[in-house]
This record gives sequence, C-alpha cells and structure tokens, in this order.
Amino acid sequence: MDYPLFLVPHIGGSWLIGGIAIFHVIIAHFAIGGGLLMVATEQLAARHGNALWLAFARKHAVFLVLLSSVLGALSGVAIWFTVGLVHPAAVASLIHTFVWGWAIEWVFFFVEMAAALLYVGTWDRVPRRTHLAIGWIYFIAAYLSLVVINGIVTFMLTPGRWIETRAFWDGFFNPTYWPSLVLRTGIALMLASAYGWLVATRLPRQDGRAGLVRYLAAWGIGGVAVALLGSVWWAQNLPAEARALVFPADGLLRPTYVVGLVALALLAVLLVGVGFLAPRAFGLTAGLLAILLTGTYFGAYERVREGARKPYVIHGYMYSNGVRIDEVDRLNREGILSKARWAGAGVAAGPTALGHQVFRAQCQMCHSLDGYLAIRPLVVGQDAEGLTAFLEALRGGRPGMPPIVGTEKEVEALAGYLAALGDEAAGGRP
Repeated sequence: MDYPLFLVPHIGGSWLIGGIAIFHVIIAHFAIGGGLLMVATEQLAARHGNALWLAFARKHAVFLVLLSSVLGALSGVAIWFTVGLVHPAAVASLIHTFVWGWAIEWVFFFVEMAAALLYVGTWDRVPRRTHLAIGWIYFIAAYLSLVVINGIVTFMLTPGRWIETRAFWDGFFNPTYWPSLVLRTGIALMLASAYGWLVATRLPRQDGRAGLVRYLAAWGIGGVAVALLGSVWWAQNLPAEARALVFPADGLLRPTYVVGLVALALLAVLLVGVGFLAPRAFGLTAGLLAILLTGTYFGAYERVREGARKPYVIHGYMYSNGVRIDEVDRLNREGILSKARWAGAGVAAGPTALGHQVFRAQCQMCHSLDGYLAIRPLVVGQDAEGLTAFLEALRGGRPGMPPIVGTEKEVEALAGYLAALGDEAAGGRP
C-alpha cells in the first residue's frame, strides 16, 4: 500500500506547503545573515568603543533569537508535519537518500540554538572575547545548516548524476548547489540589513545613528549584488524543461520571476537612496519597506524554484503526483490503484466511485475540484467519451503535467467521474 495523502480542499497541498515554507525560510535565512551581522557589529563596536553600535547589536541579538527560536523553530516543525502528510512519497525518497545529511543538519541546528541562547544570556556577563566566540559559533553552525539543507533542496530540481549513480555526493553537489548557496547567502545578507533597519528604529535619534543606517544599507547592497550573481549562475544551470517554464515570454513562471527582479531593483534603490543619500530621513517606513521587498524577492524565487520542477517533484525521478518514472509501465498494466490503495477510503459507492479514486490517486495532488487549478470548470459540457480520448492523449504528458497513468478501465472511469463533475456544475450543483 502506497502512502496515503492529506488532501487539502480549495487551496491544494502545494499552497499549504508553500505558505509555511516561505514564512520559515525568511526567518531561517535572517537567522544566518542576522547572526553574522550581530557578531560582526559587536566586534567592530567593541574595537572602536562605539556604544551606539553595541546597543544596536544587543537589541538585534534579542530580536533575532526570539524570532528564530520561537517562530523559526515552530514553522520548521510545521514544514515537516505538512510535507509528510501532503507528499509522503517525496519525503521518504529524500530521507532515504540523505538520511545522514538530515542528521548532521539537526546537530548544527542544536548547536545554533544553544549558542544563540548563550549569546543573549551572557551579554556583559562574560569576557568580550568569550562572548564573541559564542557569537561566531552561532553563525558558523547556522551557516553550516544552510550548507547541508541547500544540497537537499537543490537536489529536487537538479539531481544531476544521481539519476544514474544513486550516490549521496552526486545528489548533494548537484548542478545548482553552488549557485543556490551563493544566492541564498546574498538573501541572508539582505534580510540582515532589512531587519537591522527595523531594529535601528528603536534606537534614539543621534548623530551616530546615520552612520549605523549607512552601515546596514551597505550590508543590504552587498547582499543584492551577491544574490544577483547567484541568480544568474543558478538560471544558467537549470534543465531545459525548467528554463522553458521561466524565461520565455509565455512561460508559466515568467511573471513571478519578473516580480522578483523588480522587487530586487526597488530594494537596491531604497538602500542607496535612504541609506547613503538621505540617512537622516530613515524611519520605520523604510525598515518595513526593506523587509517587504526582500521578502517579495525571496518568495518569488522560492515560487519559481518550486514551480520549475513541474511535472516532477524530484526532477527526472518522481512526478509531482508521487508516481516514479520507473513505475509508469507497471502501473499502466496493473493500474494506478494497485499503488494507491488508500484512494478508496471514504469514497461513496456509486457509478463514479472508481473514477473518484483514480482522481484522488493521480490528480488531486495538484488539482482541486473548485479552488486552486480547479478541475470542475474545465469539464463543463464534456462527455465521457470525449474526455476518455483526451486523457488517453495525455499518457505522454504535457509541459508541466505528469502523464496519465493507469489501465484503460481506470482512464475510462476517470473520464466518467470528470464528466459527472461537469454535469453537476452545469446543473448548478456544487
């Protein structure tokens, strides 16, 4: 029996995962860039005796630790919980392939959290050298966590030679590993700058604050440059199918990609304009706008990265509905329900029951009935015979969509179920 799925009505499982994941990764990348900012700023401030910068570093550290240890940790658990329910087959493959990578990442995370709490709790209670050492341990552990997770995340889009070798390191150091690490490092610096501006609004207005604002803007501008370099490098290493979804004028993901670039450009203008040309005009609005633009760019990138995998969840290995490429021929002979025997649970008996089960097993991972990528509006006025011919034509797949899999009987049953949905919609029933 294959893994049963948690089917999310209306919004679909992908949006549920995406919403939680983007919220989490923004905090996680801030924990990295913000960690570097806080310890580097403390070191500079201590060396030059700058009390304002020391006060900023302390406030920034408290804010960072509260945000990352509470909301970051909770949303991280939520990601595991959600992906395990919505796409268990993909999660199982990632765990089987990278189990020791996950284990090492958890060690780094434990060290990161312990060092963060020690860093905040020992401020002015231990010698400065000891306190800085704790801060650097925090940053190194946080960055090494990214180093590990980046290999697993990029593997899903570009598994590279792993498809042939099944070797850990071939999957880990895949074609987009290094470009993505550079890009994410830039994003971490951008988030450090943006949230740093927010913290700086809590400091008193005095002559030294303009210099701090300019200093934080420099971090953001550096992050923009690094992220842009990584983005260009990343795009050059995408598979042809992924590039076709992102870069052509009619590409499905092109609007999201353009939104991200616009947000990045506006962020650069904001950082230069306020940070260097008019630092005394700095205030809460500038800090919030910097966070919004950075989050928009990061969210757009994550949406493009996730969407560019289609029709796969692991490129070249597993389709987005959990069917592996090497299973297609067998499932065409034995039926999709020989794999997804859970699909009949809770389905009412009747003439469309078999088709409903096939829909749940094969389609509902990506499509809802009436919400995201709704199926019902597409089948209004369609009869079962015409839908059967259409589904049979999709056995080879289409751009961004997995192939229809199953026996002829299952495909006919699916067509009958879809035709019944269309009749319900035409009759005004939900």
